[in-house]
Amino acid sequence: MARERPKRGALPPAEETIEKLGKTINDGNHYGAQQMYKSFSARYVSAERYAEALDILQSGACIQLKHGQVTCGAELAVLFVETLVKGKFPCNEETLDRIREIYKMFPQISVPQKLEADDDMEKLSEALGAAKTRVEGCSSFLKAAIRWSAESGASSGGSPEIHEMLAEYLFSESPEMDMARVSFHFVRGKYPEKFATSLVNFMGKCYPGEDDLAIARAVLMYLSLGNLKDANYLMDEIKKQVKDKQLALPQSDLIQFIIYLLQTLERDAFPLFNILRQNYKSSIEREPALEELLDVIAEKFYGVRRRTPLQGMFGDIFKMMGGDVTA
Repeated sequence: MARERPKRGALPPAEETIEKLGKTINDGNHYGAQQMYKSFSARYVSAERYAEALDILQSGACIQLKHGQVTCGAELAVLFVETLVKGKFPCNEETLDRIREIYKMFPQISVPQKLEADDDMEKLSEALGAAKTRVEGCSSFLKAAIRWSAESGASSGGSPEIHEMLAEYLFSESPEMDMARVSFHFVRGKYPEKFATSLVNFMGKCYPGEDDLAIARAVLMYLSLGNLKDANYLMDEIKKQVKDKQLALPQSDLIQFIIYLLQTLERDAFPLFNILRQNYKSSIEREPALEELLDVIAEKFYGVRRRTPLQGMFGDIFKMMGGDVTA
């Protein structure tokens, strides 16, 4: 916990402020309370009473989210992370638990899938807009938390726990599924089994031809981080879960390529790596990002410098892999 310098001032204990502002929200004055949460927390920060500022902001974020005020709650959640930075709080179990508590307050609401009348279309449009607001708000909060964690004691790529939270929320709540972005965060987490479950669920929802691409991209993303262990585990777990659910693993040249690639990377066989890329070139070219990932993998496993800068459809995401941990 960051140390604070005691200062004189007229600020009351944080508990009194939290109680007062909580009553304002319970009376229905969400906007008025929001301005007071921001104003009071700023005063505590100015007085270097960072721990109390955190208490106020966490309380405010949670109660606003509890009342369905996602935009207000997300704003206070981001301010909570900014205060972690200002107070130089370390990334440890205590702070991660506080981030997790705020994260759990973000609403999780299923978007309706079946439509039967015109007013249902209007309801769906409203539901999609609300889902987009939830995802943007939660993403802003967790991306800020990942940046903080990367500079405050977690790995250079940011806290695996926070990456996992963001991956799960994007997968469960995004009205338009972006498996590349979901995968970006899952591969930086600790639980490839959860990732496998998400991919198997995605297989049942996606358009034909997207399932093998999602699996291949996921495996290659692990490998681009030099993580052969979890890449193998992910593939084995997908096979297991598909079998348990009496489903079928996609039978395509791309999946066959991934299976051969995992075997090849177990040994020093760069010529075979190149042969595989050439033989399965047409399948790999279905998505430019796969070629880019394979260039990174060649560098990671065989020391081959990348031939061209990262570019293409998913260029921004893979540039982030080298610097921006938040995607």
